[in-house]
Amino acid sequence: MKILLVGYGRMGRLIEQLAPEHGCEVVGVAEVDRPIGTVLDGVAGKVDVAIDFSQPDAVLGNVRELAARHVNVVIGTTGWQAQESDLRTIVARAGIGVLAAANFSLGMHVFALIVEQAARRFAGLGMIGAWIHEAHHAAKKDAPSGTALMLKKVMEDAGYHRGIDVSSTRAGSIPGIHEVGFDGPAETVTLTHSVRDRAVFAHGALEAARWLSGRTGWFTMRDMISG
Repeated sequence: MKILLVGYGRMGRLIEQLAPEHGCEVVGVAEVDRPIGTVLDGVAGKVDVAIDFSQPDAVLGNVRELAARHVNVVIGTTGWQAQESDLRTIVARAGIGVLAAANFSLGMHVFALIVEQAARRFAGLGMIGAWIHEAHHAAKKDAPSGTALMLKKVMEDAGYHRGIDVSSTRAGSIPGIHEVGFDGPAETVTLTHSVRDRAVFAHGALEAARWLSGRTGWFTMRDMISG
């Protein structure tokens, strides 16, 4: 399967390195000085899926250009969610497929299902408070992380409508830790997901690209892990 990388930071380079393990080949890399259209014009044959790990303010333009060329897109960039409505409109009009996720760890999305069940059960217990704490490496710009915001929404959608305290740590080289806690008058329940190697995100993004190939519509990792 032919992959176009949009953005060539640490994650882009890792995806390129691991692509052969997933039966994929990176056939082009688009960056600020190498526009998507120019790169696609130089690719022999059709690109199956683009994987975008660029910058938040570039995502809308990237998807618009890829949609015009009928290329499906996996979006791994975070911080663009205010533009989601515009992106969905572009995707629907073009009839392409997009899978957008703040986190491509398959374990995280199983973790989110567990958090959802816990939140649903604690929602009816008025004395139970909740929090989310996430920790990442010092170079990560967005705080709280897109994954923490995803977990907060999961909890709210499950019926937990009291305040959820969300906090962040940025230090060293931490790949990613997310802790969800529920606290009552005499007991505490904590659920934790920890990443030991950033490669887990690259593997997940490549599997998402394989799953998305040939599909149309707007998808999340939950759609993927649900079949």
